[in-house]
Order: sequence, then structure tokens, then C-alpha cells
Amino acid sequence: MVCDNKNTIIKLDNVNFFREDKEILKNVDLEVRNGDFIAVTGPNGGGKTTLLRLILKLLKPVTGSVQYFNEGCPVNRLSIGYLPQKNMIDSHFPILLDEVIGSGLLSRKDLSKKEVSERVDAMLELVGLTSHRNHPIGQLSGGQLQRGLLGRALISSPDVLVLDEPLSYIDKHFEGRMYDIIENEARRSTIILVSHEMSKIASMANRHIIIDHSLQECHAAHHYVQSDCD
Repeated sequence: MVCDNKNTIIKLDNVNFFREDKEILKNVDLEVRNGDFIAVTGPNGGGKTTLLRLILKLLKPVTGSVQYFNEGCPVNRLSIGYLPQKNMIDSHFPILLDEVIGSGLLSRKDLSKKEVSERVDAMLELVGLTSHRNHPIGQLSGGQLQRGLLGRALISSPDVLVLDEPLSYIDKHFEGRMYDIIENEARRSTIILVSHEMSKIASMANRHIIIDHSLQECHAAHHYVQSDCD
């Protein structure tokens, strides 16, 4: 098989998505390339989270296609870490924080229990939650749960990292650490990040996209308005 466009890893081709006859996304084309850091912004209700869920194949487009590639060849799966919005998590579910973080390794059957434990320990330390490891998630603050979910997304060292409003609920004393973690991950992963807090994120990203039911890519990194490019 001859494979083309070896730098492309995710491709959305003329994607449309409707819910209850309401248009959420229209005629979306997007190629995600290996090593990209794509910052996504736009107005509330414009379809940002829907775009991420389509990219993750958690939703299927009504028309159009979402394809994954490895070395230019179509594949069914990619190594992807996902940080959802906190409000999509049932905080009453009876699970401990270290179990949440460890669940990011469920697909890694090649790891021993010792290796899994070591990775969980390292991730708890990275997100500053070692002392909370045995806490049920219902006992965590919003910021602590957000940090735990970040740890879950990172623990498998994914090739692609998808982050939906990672700064939500994060307290100020951890915000700088969050930027450092994201910047470090950008050196080894492809990142797609949705955020309303673009001042610092924009300086890290190499591509800037606005979603307001349709997709507009900005060609300057210094856009500040959430629904328009400069």
C-alpha cells in the first residue's frame, strides 16, 4: 500500500452534525498534522466540544467523515489522551482518585501491575495530588478533580492530547504549573486544546481555530476576540 500525506494524523472532511434538527457544525474541514498544537476558541454553544467529540469518534458526523492516519495510512485507532469538561463527570460515582488516573492505562496490557503503580504515583506527584490518592472523587474540589482528569489523560504518554477547557476550576496557585505541563507535553505530543483563556495558550500554539458552527482558521497567533480573527 502506498500512503500519502504522512504528516496528517487526523482528517475531518466536510463534516456536518445536527442534534434534534439543530445545526451544530456545518461543512467542517480540518487536517491535524503530527506535532500540531491547535488552540480552539469560539462563543459558547458554537460547537467546540462537539468538534472534539467528533475528533475522538465519540460522536459520528451526520455527513462527512473523520479519519485517522499513521504514516499516511488509514488506521482505526490512535493513541489519544482526553481531558473532558468536569461537568461531564459524575462526581458521585464511587471511585478513588488513583483509580481514575490509573484507568488511563486500561488499554496498556503490556504493563505490569508494578509499572502501572509507578506511573500512577508519578502522575499523582505531577498534578500535586499525592495526599489525595485514596479520596473518592466526590470529596475532591472542582480544581482537584480537574487535575486528576488531566493526570488520567497524560498517564499513557499519548501521541495526541485532546483538552477541553483544561483551566476550568483550576485554582490560581496551580495555574502556572498547568501551563508548564501543557508546554512540556507540546514537545512530544500533538495537542488540540479548547479554551477561553487564550492569552498564554496562544503563545504555545502553532494553529488557531475559531468554531462558531463553522470553522475558521486564523493566520495570526494574536487573536483575542473569542469569535473572530484579527
